[in-house]
Amino acid sequence: MKFATISTLRATSQPALIIEDRVHTLPFADMYAVIAAGAETAASKASKDSLSVDDVKFLSPIHPKTLRDAYAFETHVKTANRNRGQDVPENWYKFPVFYFSNPTNDFGHDDEIPYPSYTNAMDFELEVAVIIGKSGINIKPEDAPKHIFGYTIFNDWSARDLQVQEMKVNFGPVKSKDFASSFGPAIVTHEALADRAEERPGVYNLSMAARVNGVEISRGNFNDIYWSFGDIISRMSQSVMLHPGDVIGSGTVGTGCLYELTKNQGPWLNHGDVVELEIERIGVLRNTVG
Repeated sequence: MKFATISTLRATSQPALIIEDRVHTLPFADMYAVIAAGAETAASKASKDSLSVDDVKFLSPIHPKTLRDAYAFETHVKTANRNRGQDVPENWYKFPVFYFSNPTNDFGHDDEIPYPSYTNAMDFELEVAVIIGKSGINIKPEDAPKHIFGYTIFNDWSARDLQVQEMKVNFGPVKSKDFASSFGPAIVTHEALADRAEERPGVYNLSMAARVNGVEISRGNFNDIYWSFGDIISRMSQSVMLHPGDVIGSGTVGTGCLYELTKNQGPWLNHGDVVELEIERIGVLRNTVG
């Protein structure tokens, strides 16, 4: 099943079910209510009437309760550390690391992303994210899929010049990451991806690509991830309760950002650039740099 939050002439924000190229509205207040009802129950209440996907605006499918971002693709980690003139830290191979980002500055498909005043090196990041659908604490990796409502595309916008300075303090990215996060265009549940499931929990064989102004500059696969979402959720839930609406990013797929592709030299994104992130079976998340 594929769920979205849309804007129409009748409603500024409305959950919906997408079937092929048609959008069926749902009688729920928001995506949190859809999650509470459960995917199958929510889908069964979809309107019989439908709209074309071209006649609605796709909003961010959910406003995250919390936003955690992992660092789980080894190719990206190796390149990022090589750009800093260092090897991958030994501890990276011991447990999945993550940081907390800003859950309030979320954007949806076709939204314009403001260019922060404090950077001259704006970058995108191609990631997949999961939305927690069932609360849990101390979740085992093999049980993690039971706690995932679905998967969406995540663009973790970044200010690279500021990030380089912040990382020198050994405190991780902070201000360089809190100005924008894009999600969408939809949330896809595991049933719709089952035929692409890998043996590791929460991992699927799905191609991933990034385009800037219509030119493909990055291609990877979800199954290249080193730490599975099972591993990531298990780590995050150690002595901590995860809740419905918590959003968890994978970290950048290999080559999925200009930082990697240009060895941190740029050129970077410019005003008016159109960035499209695509993940097979989920769709295309498109934004314009303001």
